[in-house]
Amino acid sequence: MPSVPSTRLSRKTSLLNALKRDYQLWIMILPAIAVIIIFNYIPMYGIQLAFRDFDFSKGLTGGEWRGFYYFDQFIHNYAFKDLMTNTVFISLASIILGFPAPIILALIINQVVWKKSKKTLQTTVYLPHFISTVVMVGLLNVLLSPNTGIIGHLMNSIGLGDIDLLGSTKAFIPVYVLSDIWQHCGWNSIIYLAALSSVDPQLYDSAKIDGASRWQTIRYVDLPAIIPTMIILFILSMGNVLNTGFEKVFLMQNPLNLPVSEVIATYVYKIGIISNQFSYSAAIGLFNTLINFIFLIGMNFIAKRFSNISLW
Repeated sequence: MPSVPSTRLSRKTSLLNALKRDYQLWIMILPAIAVIIIFNYIPMYGIQLAFRDFDFSKGLTGGEWRGFYYFDQFIHNYAFKDLMTNTVFISLASIILGFPAPIILALIINQVVWKKSKKTLQTTVYLPHFISTVVMVGLLNVLLSPNTGIIGHLMNSIGLGDIDLLGSTKAFIPVYVLSDIWQHCGWNSIIYLAALSSVDPQLYDSAKIDGASRWQTIRYVDLPAIIPTMIILFILSMGNVLNTGFEKVFLMQNPLNLPVSEVIATYVYKIGIISNQFSYSAAIGLFNTLINFIFLIGMNFIAKRFSNISLW
């Protein structure tokens, strides 16, 4: 039985051999590794701000240690229940409706036979992704205005009256989710189209010979090919279950829809930047991250247990 030092030495030797063998690949990903270290790991030094009273004159480490005081303050805050409810509702609605949308779109595009039509369709559905969030919200304001918007005029013409969809607490989440699907569905379908492109063409030929319809081809050929990709992306999406898009929610907010549009991200901005409560906002942000991490680990464990597909 080999000793521990010899085992470690063999691991180091194999690692060095792997580095020498694939040094070109390591050089290629070196900038990405540097970016992750600089912008993701080094800033984690500031996490301690959530456990201290921040003092401008003393820096991050000079404030008084408060432990879990700010976490307890947030949990017992009168707005905690509403913030969690709004954040979870918006996130779950985005996942439930938004996750299957690119899969369905990819399956539809993959069934298009003519190459020119297929390329035109792909380009058309990709374009909304490149619209900035500010422009997107501006379009929503223009289209959904009860007085001047096209959709507002249409609703008024069919007898629904002047309904302000952006100011309605009932319509805010559907408008947010549906507009987000329209904007990013095409772009998110790219990875599924890439997975479908790896399917052996002989499988399609065999399906045709066996008399399979398009629906049967999708069910027995296309779907099994993208299931691993679907599981991995679903696990990653669960890691962002409490991370709603701050910019879009913040820009869509107004006094009328605030009861359902105030989420953790916008609350952290208002508490930290506007009210200068940096320690409190850091604690809320860390709490949000920990919840996301728990969801990620839990979903990864479930996927590995039942499908043997996981991130690690």
